[in-house]
Formats: sequence, structure tokens, C-alpha cells
Amino acid sequence: MLHHEFIPAAEKNSRALWVMLHGLGDSIEGYRWLPEAMRLPGMNYLLVNAPDEYYGGFSWFNFGGDILPGVERSRKLLFELLNAQRAKGFATEQTILGGFSQGCLMSVDVGLRYPHRLAGIVGISGYVCQPEELVEQLSPVAFEQRLLVTHGTKDPLIRFADVREQINLLKATGLHIEFHEFLKAHTIAGEEEIEVIRNFVQGSFS
Repeated sequence: MLHHEFIPAAEKNSRALWVMLHGLGDSIEGYRWLPEAMRLPGMNYLLVNAPDEYYGGFSWFNFGGDILPGVERSRKLLFELLNAQRAKGFATEQTILGGFSQGCLMSVDVGLRYPHRLAGIVGISGYVCQPEELVEQLSPVAFEQRLLVTHGTKDPLIRFADVREQINLLKATGLHIEFHEFLKAHTIAGEEEIEVIRNFVQGSFS
């Protein structure tokens, strides 16, 4: 099982859950700010470490080579993690799956293959692993999933034009994807972007 840390909601009886996946070289520590910044008192958070050590942090897949074996291994581990949360009483329909960079790729990859409908999928500053293959392997509930994808027009690591093309390919199949561009590099664009994410998450539970 992936190493993870549970941060309970301010509202004691809430079963809403946000599973957050970090980017390359980061860890749980990089997202401790999330609950305070999002200002969602009914949200529980599950911060997750990727399985591979990487220069003091962790990685979801081999960034420098063939990413597919690592993506498939991490997908299996995340399926197990989501199933474990279901067993603990966190209904998938009340669970947000989100991530940044590599975590974005894994959130989209897992969310569109997972056999249960999530409250929402949030992908920040990432890309899609083999989008043509993904559309052939969508889960039966993929077209019920709601996705928010954000990206920076000044991202030096993952070209904006490439990501937009991938998202348009997915949208053309009928998937429900809300795509937002920001004038930013490979980062989160402060309160402006956080507000878009917050509104999407709140709308996922209305």
C-alpha cells in the first residue's frame, strides 16, 4: 500500500475525501498547505507519496525513460488505495482524485479507468499518458466522470500546446472536461487558480 497521511475535515462527520497526488520529486510534505488554502471545512484529505524514491522526494514513474511500466504499476497501487478508502466508508462518489504534474497524469489515468464514479478529477500542470490508448480503455463510468484540467501557457517543462491537443482529443470522445489555461510556469497560480479548483470541487458535491 502506498504511504499516505489522512488529514480530517473540520466538520467531524463529513465523509467527503480529497486524494492528492504530488509531482516529481515532491512528497506529502509539499501539500500540507492544501486544506488551509482550499477553505473547505467539510473536506477530509489523503496526501499520498509515490512509490519510488527520487532525489529526496518520490516519483510515480520513470521520468527519463519509458514511463508506461511505472504508470501501470502506480495505477494498480492507486486502484488499491481507492478501494481501501471505499472499505473505510469513504464513498467514491464523494471522493476527489487530484494531482500536480506527474500526479495530474496519474489522476487522469486512474480516474478514467476506475470502475466507480468519483465526485471529480482534478489535474494540474500535467499531461496524459498515451491518450489514444486511454480512450480505448475507458471504464464504463468514464463518461459520468467530471474532470478539471489546468495548465500554464508559460510551462517550460510540459508544453501547453501539447496538453491542449491531448485534452481536445479526450473531449472529442464526449468526456466531461473543463480546461483552464493560466499565465503561469510549472506551478499553481496562487489564489486565481485555487479559486477555480475550489469552485469545481464545491460543484462536484452540489
